[in-house]
Amino acid sequence: MSRRAVSEADLSHLKVDRDRAIPIYLQIARQISEAISSGSLPAGTRLPPERQLARALGVNRSTVLSAYRNLKESGLLEAIVGRGTSVLRPPAAPPDLGGRQPFWEQLFRQETGRAVDAVVRDLLALSERRDVIPMAIGLPSPDHLPLELYRDLLRELTAEIGPPLLLHCPTEGITPLRERLSQYMEKRGIGCVPSEVLVLAGSQQGLDLIGRTLLEPGDTVIVEEPTYIGALETFRAAGCRMIGVPCDDEGLCTDMLEPILERHRPKLIYTLPTFQNPSGAVMTLERRRHLVDLAARHRIPIVEDDPYSELRYDGRALPSLKALDRAGLVLYLSTFSKLLFPGLRLGWMAAPAPVIHRLALVKQTVDLHSSTPAQWLLERFIRDGHLEKHVARMRGVYAEKRDRMHHALTRCAPDGFTWRRPDGGFYLWCRLPERVDRSRLLARAAEAGVSFLPGWFCFHQDPGASHLRLNFSNPSPEQIESGIPRLIDAVRAGMTRPPTVDRETIGTPPIV
Repeated sequence: MSRRAVSEADLSHLKVDRDRAIPIYLQIARQISEAISSGSLPAGTRLPPERQLARALGVNRSTVLSAYRNLKESGLLEAIVGRGTSVLRPPAAPPDLGGRQPFWEQLFRQETGRAVDAVVRDLLALSERRDVIPMAIGLPSPDHLPLELYRDLLRELTAEIGPPLLLHCPTEGITPLRERLSQYMEKRGIGCVPSEVLVLAGSQQGLDLIGRTLLEPGDTVIVEEPTYIGALETFRAAGCRMIGVPCDDEGLCTDMLEPILERHRPKLIYTLPTFQNPSGAVMTLERRRHLVDLAARHRIPIVEDDPYSELRYDGRALPSLKALDRAGLVLYLSTFSKLLFPGLRLGWMAAPAPVIHRLALVKQTVDLHSSTPAQWLLERFIRDGHLEKHVARMRGVYAEKRDRMHHALTRCAPDGFTWRRPDGGFYLWCRLPERVDRSRLLARAAEAGVSFLPGWFCFHQDPGASHLRLNFSNPSPEQIESGIPRLIDAVRAGMTRPPTVDRETIGTPPIV
């Protein structure tokens, strides 16, 4: 790549005419587009940050933000966390369509490709970069995956099962795994039979199937504030109206729930009662019973998302909502992605048989069935006791990493930076000092070689205060020791200016 391709573009030639009828953001976008078409802005050229260009042109930052967004939607620019906004490629010659052009943006569904989706994509991309310390995405430790056992079991299964290992299987999942899962859930106090188990391509697919099967545009869904970002996106994609109920150190504030249920009659309640993502909170037994009782009295299903309950490091386990449910209203989701091999993309749902049957019909149209060899591998991991031993080992590994991150923050965090030390799970939930400019913090951290999940994306409504979520399971102990000071340096750099409020960017990821 040429020197120009890795340097910042000179856009001093751009002009804005406030007397023209064309919006200023579109004037800027068109001039940049023409420069790309002429070759004066080659592929790879980085554009100035929107705030810098806004100052140079004497316009609002939101105007430049809109211009860049327009060019990204046209396929001319790309924004990647830590790398900035750059020219993606020169525009291709339009196809000969008899004078007609494919207006793709007019064809896309409005709820797809939102800014939050782009940030999650960028954070996943950062997980592959060796120069970035990964504290954003919730992944198991790559240094402790039982790869030799994986290879041995794969050879064993290939010899034992033969060709069926690589052929189609029932949409609901292979029978041995569904039987194994029904036994596995007995340890969590959940009684179910194989016909009440659906094997999924990760628990995220379970949320998607619920959205496709149970929800219609305009339905109301109760969510925790904060909550899992993937659930928010799923419910938005389904066209649902969400009502957020606060979540404190004792989990969902169920005392605030009953008047909401009576007034709004929601279609379902979504909750992560154990080591909640992102906050790490654990719902108390009293609140669990209250929630299940409220759902039964109002006949409202509960979606219980439970990826982390096996990863408890301190304290005593509490019964799941599904174990307390006597009305058959809890749809229980869990996954192997946090316990073993996330790349296998396997999770499961436990629910009444009629629900499983309907969801399986929808799943059939989505992916036919989950990976057959992955299902056999997981069945064998559970059957032979390998999963239980691996999880027991990882509890010690993750508890040590959690404490290392906690102590690193204790040593160097500034006044006003607070966090929760969880009893389990993957995350530390941190609150930023009031004077931090959150709109640029993600970029500063990426420049320092460390990633985090912006906490403000985990709220249905703007939370006011700014949070961030730090993952301690994926980075190595050495990365935690070096990454936390880098992050805190980025936070301190963001405190050098008085706080600013740009309403247009609230809830919107920075263009970095």
